[in-house]
Order: sequence, then C-alpha cells, then structure tokens
Amino acid sequence: MTGPAPGDTDDLRSEIESLSTGAAEPDPETAREPVGRFLETLSAGLVRAAERGPTGWHAVEWVKRGILLAFRLGRTRQFQPFATAPNPNFGGSTFLFFDRDTLPLRAVQGEEQNIRIVPGGTSIREGAYLAPNVIVMPPAFVNVGAYVDEGTMVDSHALVGSCAQVGKRVHLSAGAQLGGVLEPVGARPVIIEDDVMVGGNVGVFEGTMVERRCVLAPGVQLTRSTAVYDLVRNEVYRASSEQPLTVPEGAVVVPGARPAKGSFANKHNIQLYAPVIVKYRDSSTDAATALEDGLR
Repeated sequence: MTGPAPGDTDDLRSEIESLSTGAAEPDPETAREPVGRFLETLSAGLVRAAERGPTGWHAVEWVKRGILLAFRLGRTRQFQPFATAPNPNFGGSTFLFFDRDTLPLRAVQGEEQNIRIVPGGTSIREGAYLAPNVIVMPPAFVNVGAYVDEGTMVDSHALVGSCAQVGKRVHLSAGAQLGGVLEPVGARPVIIEDDVMVGGNVGVFEGTMVERRCVLAPGVQLTRSTAVYDLVRNEVYRASSEQPLTVPEGAVVVPGARPAKGSFANKHNIQLYAPVIVKYRDSSTDAATALEDGLR
C-alpha cells in the first residue's frame, strides 16, 4: 500500500469521513484498505491529528476519526515481530504482544532517515510519525497519531500519547509523560512546541499546550485543572471552557506549593501543589542554564 503524495489527501479524507460518520457501520473488509492507507499517510507525517492555523492550534477531527475507526475495524490477534538471539545463559526468547491487527508496530527506516531507536523495549505504533534525526531511548512508547518532529530526544520510560504533537529539538527526559487525547475528536491534544525542555517525571495531560522554548523542571505536572502561577508577570494561567491550559513561550516552570484554605489546613500547615513560573528564558540562555538559575 502507498499513501497519497504530500498535499493530495482530499480523496483520503472523503473516504475516512464517509466510513466514520455514515449512518451504517462500515463493512470491515471493505474499509480496511482505506484505513491502511490512512495509517501509512499518518506515519509519513503527511496528515496530523492537530495543526497550527491562523488562530492557533486545533484538532484535525477527520484524522482523529480515522484513528478511532482503525480501532473499531481491527481484530485482536497475536503478533510475533521477532525472536531474540539465543543467550547461552537463558536460551532464546520470543517477543509477543496482542493488539488490533490494524495497528501493528510501524516500520521505521532508521538508516535512511537517520532515526535512532536504541534497543531495549521501545515500541512505535503504526500511525505515529518520527521525523529525521529523532532519537528514542529504551524503553519508550510512541502511540498512534503522535507527531515527533526533527531532532527531538525521547528518553527512557517516556510516553508520547495518542495524537500528542511534539516540536523540533524537544528533550523529553526520563519518565516524561505526554497524555493522549483521542476523544472527543474536537479536543486539542497535548502540544509541545519547538525547543522545549521537559524534565524528568514531568506529566503534561488533557490537551495542555507548552509554547516554544519553555523549560519544565523535573516533577512538574500540568492538567486542565492545574493553575500555573507566574511570579514574573503576576498572572495566573488556567484552562477555560473553550481552551486547555497554555504555558507561555519561554517560561521556566518549577514545582511549587500554596497554602490550603480552612482552619484545619492552617492548623496542620497543609500545602497544595502549584506549578510556578520563576523566570523566562532570553535569547542568551539555554534551557539548562535557565533551569539552574530558576531553581536558585
């Protein structure tokens, strides 16, 4: 199967929309071929689950419908991608997994695209895009619909959830978690823009957007219900009914705390978690320097 050429996705879009929004359930055998082409196109980065337009980032609904359609049409089966070489101490072993047959592990042309996937338990699902010069350390997982742009490092135990969009030259440190957002189809997924440093064990969920050149210190957690306190600009950033949480460009965010309300909380000195912007990067500071200065 061969997906469409760049910019030539209108016919594919029409097929996917017809199959996913029609009144009748599509015939699985007939629908599998266009869904296969759709996933190839998604893996090639020719379509994306979210795009930046004149008014900012937005979900691409027909793409997310196509991903959901792939789950609906798929049948759970056993996969056996490869067998490991025999070990004189333990003998040979076989790597098995069980998943929808429409969403196998994707083929990666590492040599042609200069993508490094270091061995040791990493899985890249069909329908995920990896740009040239991406490095993935083990173990890591990149889910369907995710887009990982050029020069990004996905470190050990990191997760790039379904439809998450990751920009150029991003560093996802060990244990970083980018949540997946498949439904509702109109919901914007997690977005990490260019040149962001995501520290160890950071969690970014529920459609949160981290604008370019931000630094998230280890342990920062960002969700739709999180308020981010800006000590530099004296502002508080929250999600609204229309938009998820957005962390402004260049912000250096560290884990903080604020007092809980009430007499019991006062008596026991209870503190609530609160991410805090302690400074902004300027053109002369790299991410490591900005984080070190901010923590001091």
